[in-house]
Amino acid sequence: MSKIMLVTGGGRGIGAATCRLAAARGYAVAVNYAQNAVAAQALVGEIVAAGGRAIAVQADVAVESEVEAMFRTVDAKLGRLDVLVNNAGIVDMAMRFDEMDAARWQRMFAVNVIGAMSCAKQAVLRMSTRHGGKGGAIVNLSSGAARLGSPGRYVDYASAKGAIDTFTVGLGREVAGEGIRVNAVRPGVVDTEIHASSGDQGFVQASASAIPLRRAGRPEEIAEAILWVASDAASFTAAAIIDATGGR
Repeated sequence: MSKIMLVTGGGRGIGAATCRLAAARGYAVAVNYAQNAVAAQALVGEIVAAGGRAIAVQADVAVESEVEAMFRTVDAKLGRLDVLVNNAGIVDMAMRFDEMDAARWQRMFAVNVIGAMSCAKQAVLRMSTRHGGKGGAIVNLSSGAARLGSPGRYVDYASAKGAIDTFTVGLGREVAGEGIRVNAVRPGVVDTEIHASSGDQGFVQASASAIPLRRAGRPEEIAEAILWVASDAASFTAAAIIDATGGR
């Protein structure tokens, strides 16, 4: 039986690259999406055409009832989960902190933090030996912004990812003895469409000079880090944060 992976925000960018790579390595993949059913279904079709096994599952991770329903769907259609990749996330228009409002902060944390926590809870309930599970892995997506703060751009996003770092370490230590390895991958600037949300189309290219490798990352490179930390090759890695920032 193939292992089963759920990737939140799996229809685009790093999430889609992770789904493709996971399927190529034998995982059955659940591709979560919030709104873009077309992209998620197209990815599922691509995986199935290549001989893999995949389903698309709609849920806004900021809504707990939708998260619970998503996990029940994965249980029913694929089986008990082995790996959760908490990839779903949002940014917003680049601006100073004092130009932001509370509604923006609430949505930022609802998706990027509470959403990851809600999904992790459901994964723990299925994976933990305390609950009769057989173990598993949770991989959270952080960001290099958690270390840099993203001043003048999106301090709120950076703060949310800082919370993910702390959550990873805390939960990782809490459930390590129950067969679950919780880790995070912390990408730097990656060339995906998420940056269009900032209103700065040239951000990725403009950032290259500040990166020691002198370029932005590719989604496929981050997917490699995610698949490694989720795999048995990383069996002694727990409560860790893996930087994939090009040296920045």
